[in-house]
Amino acid sequence: MTKTLCTLLSLLLSGAAAAATPPCTEAPYRAFDFWIGTWDVHTTDGQLAGTNRITAEEQGCLLVERWRSTTGVSGQSYNFYDTATGRWRQLWVSPGAIIDYAGNLDGDDMVLEGTITNRAGGTTAPFRGRWSPLATGQVRQHFEQWDDATQRWEPWFTGIYSRAAAELPSAGQPD
Repeated sequence: MTKTLCTLLSLLLSGAAAAATPPCTEAPYRAFDFWIGTWDVHTTDGQLAGTNRITAEEQGCLLVERWRSTTGVSGQSYNFYDTATGRWRQLWVSPGAIIDYAGNLDGDDMVLEGTITNRAGGTTAPFRGRWSPLATGQVRQHFEQWDDATQRWEPWFTGIYSRAAAELPSAGQPD
């Protein structure tokens, strides 16, 4: 073979190998995987607040959240690692609010900061969320909103995520 043909063949084969590598498999894309699952969400006093299902979609490049409260309020979010900024981003949309924030891991916790826009009145405020994987296999989610009147962060919602019964392994079954 000629040198040119060998070079061309080498380029074609390396391109095929690169194309065969799945996207979004590097560590930054997996940082929020601890949140994937079907969850029962309880308030800190033990009351069921609702259910949440987080799925990996688009070959693992996107996490989609589907929330439903016990009162029937729903919402969804798109969560993805943005290679342009090197940060995770979430866009939450519900009948009551839009939340757009970004961030990264802080230790084992995912921490996002941005803004919340309330549909009623269109008011906006700084907003932040923290998702903490717990040793029990649960996840603690804590939201805060900045209050201009008090000049401090005020708790907005804290939920304890527990795997839904349908997702738990049966007795005697391997994990």
